[in-house]
Amino acid sequence: MRINFHGAAHTVTGSQHLIEINGSRLLLECGLYQGRRVEAFERNRNFKYDPRSVDAMILSHSHIDHCGNLPNLVKQGYHGPIYMTKPAVELTDVMLRDAGHIQESDAEYLNKKRRARGEPLIEPLYTQRDAEVVSENFVGKDFGEEFEPLPGVKAHFVEAGHILGSAGISLTLTENGRSVRFWFSGDIGRFQLPLLRDPVLPDETDFLLMESTYGDKPHRGPQLAYEEFREVVLRTQERGGKVIIPAFAVGRTQELVYWLNMMMHQDGVKPMPVYVDSPLAVNASDIFKRFSDTFDEETRQFVRENRHPALDFEWLTYIRSVDESKALNERREPMVIISASGMAETGRILHHLKNNIENPKNTICIVSWQAPDTLGRRLADREKQVRIFGEVYDVRAEVSTIGGLSGHAGQDLLMQYALSGSGRKRKVFLVHGEEKPALTLLGKLRDVGVRQVEYPSPHSFSEL
Repeated sequence: MRINFHGAAHTVTGSQHLIEINGSRLLLECGLYQGRRVEAFERNRNFKYDPRSVDAMILSHSHIDHCGNLPNLVKQGYHGPIYMTKPAVELTDVMLRDAGHIQESDAEYLNKKRRARGEPLIEPLYTQRDAEVVSENFVGKDFGEEFEPLPGVKAHFVEAGHILGSAGISLTLTENGRSVRFWFSGDIGRFQLPLLRDPVLPDETDFLLMESTYGDKPHRGPQLAYEEFREVVLRTQERGGKVIIPAFAVGRTQELVYWLNMMMHQDGVKPMPVYVDSPLAVNASDIFKRFSDTFDEETRQFVRENRHPALDFEWLTYIRSVDESKALNERREPMVIISASGMAETGRILHHLKNNIENPKNTICIVSWQAPDTLGRRLADREKQVRIFGEVYDVRAEVSTIGGLSGHAGQDLLMQYALSGSGRKRKVFLVHGEEKPALTLLGKLRDVGVRQVEYPSPHSFSEL
């Protein structure tokens, strides 16, 4: 038996790991590679294996860098089951449909320019219809429920604490009378994140395949981020301004809603309107609410004591129409607006920024890492002027950045994760990390006696 590293090797995106056992193939993840447009299109369209040769697939969670290339996998001939947790079934369906819509919209936008220049038109990587078809293959499982995706493979999910429904995957692999334990981390969350249960650490295992995104640095505690966010809200409220927050639609938006709920009910922030203005965020929040039984004990205690749901309270409105969204820009009273996209590159957040960025009463609150060359990064870097829809705007609003909200484990927890269990591990594979953080983590693990640790190259393999 062996494992092939076809994605998220020496990079963060495009997770794909193919296990070969008993003449069958089990795929872990089928993520979208994200990078330069031409390279990304080629990588995502052309698999290094025949999708028709894959017999079963297991998905750890619903983020696009883990599930976003499923439409191409199915389109190119994969017809087997795709196992995931029950919350992930609903969330992945919503995420893929949205991704299909984005692929079509991007292709349409580019084709307008190409048509005007007389250049050949391009096709979307996949369509919304391609994405819809994928859900027919989904098979939902409870955490801890054992299943057999292939002969000789027993599997179950454990809590990863990264987003709703995210899981680590525990496998027992048996071939020719020999059995090994294999554990895949998925994306490892953090302790004490809002809403989510804490990640479960590996038990006794022979092979550990784990992420290394922040292998070179620890994180501040979430409670410090909460206090910093609360101060931003109070400060802006006292000025009579609006708090405008670009936020990722799945995970970050729901965490912020819960925190605002807590602030206004028990932590001294005067009630004021809160608006979630992103179609995907609204749909994702509906799914979070349907699976509130998976929330952590702290959240459930808050719900019991305050007698209302974590993601619904009297001052909160989920915006569902364009007209409702536009109407927010006519209002002048203090409020909080949470809108996508998280890096302020597309979506309704651009309209809210355009209408509020030049008012010094307001605050633009940055709550996640911002990629270079995005509007979010320019705001986080405190540039005095920015372009929105091609027009130049003076940044007169306060810009505040809140650290410590990452959904990924920092270096300290990654070390704890790799060293947990009885120490039986024969080998640790580090994936889902750029070179600097991954090699830093690799070095620290070797320093404490973990000799068999690798940072596998793209499309390499290892015997198990």
